[in-house]
Amino acid sequence: MIKAESGTNLMVRLKDGERLPDALLELDNRAAAIVAGIGMLRDVVMGYWDGQRYVEEPVDVPVELLSCQGNIAELDGKAVLHAHVVVGHKDMSTMGGHLIRATVQNTAELVLVALPGVRMERKLEATGLPGLYPTQGPGM
Repeated sequence: MIKAESGTNLMVRLKDGERLPDALLELDNRAAAIVAGIGMLRDVVMGYWDGQRYVEEPVDVPVELLSCQGNIAELDGKAVLHAHVVVGHKDMSTMGGHLIRATVQNTAELVLVALPGVRMERKLEATGLPGLYPTQGPGM
């Protein structure tokens, strides 16, 4: 990973073979917004919440990462990533969903904004999803 910070902004470049979401969780930030992401991915698994669980949809070919947005928060004392992606196929068709896992193919470039003074906590809700509960307080 190559990274540079300016104030609360963080620019990250992931190299071929690095794994998402693992690489972003290694930043050890538990209060951040992912505002942009582009690049290329392989071994992508996206999910769609059907009301009870994530239905996983593997993508069997390398794809362009056209967009990545989400956040990093804390759940049960651990950093967790909640991100959605849009990917493009070589025929220019697109698909999107909840990012479950992926491997960087060549490169991925992401912009994150740290949220000092904000606590980003997730709590399991009756739906089975971990809802986001941002509060004022010390950032993680």
